[in-house]
Amino acid sequence: MSSLLRKEMQRMLFRPEGQKLQKFIEIHEATSGRHFLCVYGKKKQHLLFPFTVHLFIQSSCHLDSYLRTEVWLLQDLTLLDGRDPDVDDPCFLMHFSTVRSVTAFSCGAKYSMARALVALSDKHCGRPLTLVNYDLAYIGPSSIYLNRGDCVVLMQICFYAANLVCLSLCPVPLD
Repeated sequence: MSSLLRKEMQRMLFRPEGQKLQKFIEIHEATSGRHFLCVYGKKKQHLLFPFTVHLFIQSSCHLDSYLRTEVWLLQDLTLLDGRDPDVDDPCFLMHFSTVRSVTAFSCGAKYSMARALVALSDKHCGRPLTLVNYDLAYIGPSSIYLNRGDCVVLMQICFYAANLVCLSLCPVPLD
């Protein structure tokens, strides 16, 4: 479902203006409609710059219409605050000239957006993005995950769990 939504957003919002959608997540907001936090870059001679973080609202009565409500530049993002890394809380704070609270639909979406913002900041802004209150094992590549996709990591965990179940069901001779 999200890949179809991504293609639709790319076609309707970003491609006409020569932009490329890098990452988006759906977020909770107090107003009605679906809300999306999007990160995109403008194509300029094979480079994507500047990267912009936008908040979009999809109207519930017009499913094919989107409204840009807030706009920030990625280079203005000074701090990303996960609030509490020990609690399964999908809320995080983005520090621009003002602080913007964002509530994702899940912690996975929160960490996915953080990984994308860190990578884009390192690559295109030339500076590391400051993270506070995040479990850094889920942000940066480690020796176990090696920056592979979430699907591959999930398959590896399921494979290990299946092996453990099979081994626990095998009878052990008690000689």
